[in-house]
Amino acid sequence: MTTTLTSAALRDIADLRQLYFDVYGHGYPVALGSDPAVMRRLIADPHTYWLTARTGSGELAGSAVVQTDPGTRVGKLVGLAVHPAHRQGGLAGRLTGSVCSAAFDGGGVDSVYATVRMVTRGPQNVVLRNGFRPVGLMPNAAEVEGCESLALFVRYADGVLTRRETVPEVPEALLPLLRACEESTGVGFGDPAAARPGPNAPRSTTRSGADFELVDAPGFVRRRFLELFPDPASRFFPLHTPNAVLLPDDGRFEAYAQLDRAAGSCALVAVHPHLGAVTDLLEPLMDAVARAGADYVEALLPLADSTGLAAFLAQGFVPGAVYPAMRRSADRFHDYVVLSRTSRQIDFRNVAAGGLLQPYLTAYLTAWTSTYLPLPEVVS
Repeated sequence: MTTTLTSAALRDIADLRQLYFDVYGHGYPVALGSDPAVMRRLIADPHTYWLTARTGSGELAGSAVVQTDPGTRVGKLVGLAVHPAHRQGGLAGRLTGSVCSAAFDGGGVDSVYATVRMVTRGPQNVVLRNGFRPVGLMPNAAEVEGCESLALFVRYADGVLTRRETVPEVPEALLPLLRACEESTGVGFGDPAAARPGPNAPRSTTRSGADFELVDAPGFVRRRFLELFPDPASRFFPLHTPNAVLLPDDGRFEAYAQLDRAAGSCALVAVHPHLGAVTDLLEPLMDAVARAGADYVEALLPLADSTGLAAFLAQGFVPGAVYPAMRRSADRFHDYVVLSRTSRQIDFRNVAAGGLLQPYLTAYLTAWTSTYLPLPEVVS
């Protein structure tokens, strides 16, 4: 059946909400499929590209969105949905290709990423056919139909990957992830040396979150965040705006987070006065976040920041994805690493990982094992 792709309009909101319900039921954890206020804002946003597909009779058959951050020149593919009655005709791929092309043609993005469910290979194949490259995975990252793991894919503008800065050394725990990325994408990292481990603090064994206060006031948190980080160069977590702040009782730092209770996840966006201030209290911070409704915490660090990476690795965070050429600086690009911790048991038995994702599963299991299982010589 022939469908026509057009930009979403305010008059489409009711039909869009019905589409997302028909596709996902009550389990869709993204506000653009259910919250009319968010949908109105995104449709009016000049930095958001939202396409709909309608049949000749006017029936809404599909939707896809790319949100972009003009400050970081990074975009995100979200909200891809095709009505069950209109699948098998390639509409998902057509929507994906068209909305991504619109974002790149606008000239405001260097890369677009997508987090893709791993319960079926269909969505993975859609992004792969549209030029996305798999760069890792995030176990237990979302609450959709139960706790699910997501795969991270990235599509780049022409010439971006040829202008990356090389990193001479990285923590040894990252080497399997970098090798997996080279195997799956062909993107090289040279031959970085294993950084010599520094004097990391021992893992905290404190499990109580009682010493943390969580301020869940999005307007206040956003204003306070911009006061403390007025320079955009001092904050980098594209398309994530903090809506909560976590404070220890002694006030030694303020940890700004985007808390998504619907998805059961939390992104640690920034820490004031510096990232290192939080590392020895990550155990109680994880408890505080879990009490707020999220059992997955994610951090984003530069691949070149061996000290910061080592601190998070020492506190139980596991590297799951690497984002080559994520951040632009003048005419060069810098790689970033996605690390995460989850308080739920990780279960990969139901994932449908295509061949290009298999190296990341192996790399993650290697990193998780070295983090959470005792060395044989210690056991003996």
